[in-house]
Amino acid sequence: MSFSDLKKNSRLGSLTSKLTNEIEKMNKGSTGGADERLWKLDVDKAGNGYAVIRFLPAPNGEELPWAKVWSHAFQGPGGWYIENSLTTLGGKDPVSEYNRILWNSGADEDKEQARKQKRKLTYIANIYVVKDPSNPQNEGKVFLYKFGKKIFDKISAAMQPEFEDEEAIDPFDFWKGANFKLKAKNVAGYRNYDSSEFARPDALLDDDDELEAIWKKQYSLEEFTKQDQFKSYDELEKRMNAVLNPNNTRRAVAPEVFDEEEEIQTKTIEQVKEESRVVSSASDDDDDVLARFQRLAEE
Repeated sequence: MSFSDLKKNSRLGSLTSKLTNEIEKMNKGSTGGADERLWKLDVDKAGNGYAVIRFLPAPNGEELPWAKVWSHAFQGPGGWYIENSLTTLGGKDPVSEYNRILWNSGADEDKEQARKQKRKLTYIANIYVVKDPSNPQNEGKVFLYKFGKKIFDKISAAMQPEFEDEEAIDPFDFWKGANFKLKAKNVAGYRNYDSSEFARPDALLDDDDELEAIWKKQYSLEEFTKQDQFKSYDELEKRMNAVLNPNNTRRAVAPEVFDEEEEIQTKTIEQVKEESRVVSSASDDDDDVLARFQRLAEE
């Protein structure tokens, strides 16, 4: 697709329709060293941070302006397990299968271990940094940005507003999209983005030549879900056993009962309130959690 086609589709709203359909489908279904392509919000000692970014359209030749990757990150007796999950590709994953064994055992300690080993969801998108007070050298540049479900929910809400008096926008559109005011704060020890919001819709820049130059600088997103980004089932199982079972005790085959994403259990009202508070806060910045795990694993 050419840049002129991109602008034409913006006028027709066809890209917005495609992305909305993709979100609806998702709702129904519902490596070593720092990557210099990645941008991250810096926070102060109190855990507060602020920046303005713009989500960019799908890279040339690709369908979606985001990539979606499931992963596991946890520590066991044999070290750390930090791997992409094959469920990203629609396949079976040994950790997910083992979590079913743990959950179906009925033992509280096994259920707790399954929760700790639960897969985490990360989205990746191209962004243009409009304002970065902590690192002004980043302003005016294109980066990849990893974010979790909370921020993606804000994108979905912008594209599919809840009330009739709210106008739907495509946050990824150069001309009709909107800048995203990213606001982070510390809530009960976790990074929280609830105050983040989209500004009013407006063109990112007035000059189409400059917009085209930005578009051509974007990074591939499809590369994050290519087969070569994932280890084989056997490799993952071997690593999992080395982390969880260094003494090589035989592991049983997992029955297809427990779904990691749909835990059904009986709890007191107090337990539900407390777990909801903690989980909601922790899910705000899963990529930060994964980054911390990675640093710990490398130490």
